[in-house]
Amino acid sequence: MNLKRREFIRLGGITVAGSMVIPTLFNSCKSIPVSDSAAGYMDHFEVSPEQLQKLLATALGKGADYADLYFEHTVTNATSLQDKKVNSAYSDIIFGVGIRVLKGDQTGFAYSENTSMDAMLKAARTAASIADSNSSWQPAGLNELIPASYYKISTPWEEIQIKDKIPFITSLNDKIFAGDTRVTKVNISLSDSSSYILFCNSEGVLSWDYRPLTYLSARTVMEENGRIENGSVSQSFRRGFEFLTTEIVDKLSSDAIQKTSRLFKASKPKAGEMEVVMAAGSSGILLHEAMGHSFEADFNRKNTSIFSDKMGRKIAENFVTVVDDGTLPNDRGALNIDDEGVTTEKTILVNNGVLTSYIHDRISAKHYNVNPTGNGRRQDFRNVPIPRMRSTYMENGPHKREEIIDSVKKGIFVEDFSNGQVNIGPGDFTFFVKFGYIVENGKITKPIKDINIIGNGPQALADITMVADDMEIDHGTWTCGKDGQGVPVSMGLPTVKIKKLTVGGLNA
Repeated sequence: MNLKRREFIRLGGITVAGSMVIPTLFNSCKSIPVSDSAAGYMDHFEVSPEQLQKLLATALGKGADYADLYFEHTVTNATSLQDKKVNSAYSDIIFGVGIRVLKGDQTGFAYSENTSMDAMLKAARTAASIADSNSSWQPAGLNELIPASYYKISTPWEEIQIKDKIPFITSLNDKIFAGDTRVTKVNISLSDSSSYILFCNSEGVLSWDYRPLTYLSARTVMEENGRIENGSVSQSFRRGFEFLTTEIVDKLSSDAIQKTSRLFKASKPKAGEMEVVMAAGSSGILLHEAMGHSFEADFNRKNTSIFSDKMGRKIAENFVTVVDDGTLPNDRGALNIDDEGVTTEKTILVNNGVLTSYIHDRISAKHYNVNPTGNGRRQDFRNVPIPRMRSTYMENGPHKREEIIDSVKKGIFVEDFSNGQVNIGPGDFTFFVKFGYIVENGKITKPIKDINIIGNGPQALADITMVADDMEIDHGTWTCGKDGQGVPVSMGLPTVKIKKLTVGGLNA
């Protein structure tokens, strides 16, 4: 299909629900050709270097210190199965440019869904109004920053028709139903997206990125003797169509049956303060929420975080090292460049128990006189970038999982987290645990479910007394929310032991 970009966008915003009648466009369109160069991306967005410079000059026209342009074109496709039928499918397109200026620590921002020069100049003038003096900025030469390649793919989603995806969805449904006679309902969702990003700023940086993202998830309902339980599983990566394999279907179907069926044997424990062992993998949600957000530099710059005055100080045991990493290959939280055109990196936040770095965007990096860490992220072109996590995890420690379990006299072992709340200021948190076990005298005994664990993030970090050598990244469909924006992230943890947390259960 040979469509001009704007015509593709006009035709592409079609939603189809309740049937599988897909417009011809989505059955036959191949990938949108964009070469791996800034020139290819400028051609895609139909802008020239001279136009980019004019937009930047306009944005700086009232005396701002800095300006950037963020062009985005994202194509998203989603398909779902319910009641054993693929019953909905839709495609969505996001297209536009966000224009930001900075004056000190103040931000002026405007966006346009129309990328005609007149519309973009109007947005640039709007963003420029944060400042109130004459500009002395002179256009500099644009220097192409060639991004890294942390998410290489084989087959772009744009080359795949919906008929190629449906067999994997139906196969997952059939395998879950075949795996256990107690299964009564299965809901499956498959989503894929491809984002084309062009970035340019007043410092002369010109860069680009192609970002694939996909997930496959299943929610399973089982019934046994009138009792109903449900469980959810998912996998998400920055991959192309090669993500869909019989192996991923087998893994999700097996996990769905195992995670849901074990709930029938679980009950609530007695409430109280006790030792808590966090399982490797998805327990990383506690690290992300209760501790990671407190490391974000905007909270610290504003003295909101409890870590605001603790840089360079010991906040955990010597064997605790916490990392936020944008370089994990094909990871959901990976980035080649962040949304401020900064090369991503592996940022060590806590090194051998000492707080060594915050999570920075350009504003906070300038405030602290350090380099940005590649954590300036935004939900889309309609939003400003702010410090956000990517993949946050704790590195391996010196202990063994079995050694940690053996050391627990009375406590719980938690495996499956659902949701939680965190107060960034003091760091107090409440998390809902879907499944775990009681640990008594070094032995895992009864399964437990539907409990809350309550504590304080900085204190819990300080109270980590053992860290195993089995770190695992959880590849679920984690989306981090902050200031009304959501971005894809991942997280991980080795098995760790926390000296004490409050467990809310029976007689709470």
